[in-house]
Amino acid sequence: MFIDYLAMLLINLVAALSLVAIYLVFGIDKPDQRRWAPGFGLAGFVFFVAGFHMLFNWPLPGSYNIAFGSGSVLFGAVLFGAAVAQALGWDLFSMAVYASFAGLASLVVGIRIIVLGMTQSPGLSSAGFILAGLTGLLGLPAWWLRRQLWIRVLLSIIPTAAAVIFAIIGYGAFWEHLSDFASWAPPAP
Repeated sequence: MFIDYLAMLLINLVAALSLVAIYLVFGIDKPDQRRWAPGFGLAGFVFFVAGFHMLFNWPLPGSYNIAFGSGSVLFGAVLFGAAVAQALGWDLFSMAVYASFAGLASLVVGIRIIVLGMTQSPGLSSAGFILAGLTGLLGLPAWWLRRQLWIRVLLSIIPTAAAVIFAIIGYGAFWEHLSDFASWAPPAP
């Protein structure tokens, strides 16, 4: 049996996408960004640590480590970088550019998940990855149009939809993993 902490990563993703959606509506146009730094930093830290562990140790079967590990590191870098920029009062333009490339990677993974039939629910997982990727791709337009509330509200629907999808998958995974791993014990030394 393999070590599976994807449920925790999925709930971190739900929190991060929800934070992005709320930030788009209530924070991106405000002069004081420091209040957002802790939330973005915490989510980014969790992704960064777990994603790097996954990429270096491959605790999951096969290419799941690439799909989830690389995505975690890239999204973690965006979130952590945004937190640092917010805390120091820097402009988020360069983070929006980086988020576009990370978002494109998520789109590629989302398409590939459906093509390869990965995960227990490939259609739902694929939709979540694609919506998360669109969130990253729309970071730059959101930054440019940050003074237009109606556009920001419209754009916030995308990370909200992705968060709902990943909440369904993530909380379901917690439910299942508690029974699936109930009798698991580490190998004897």
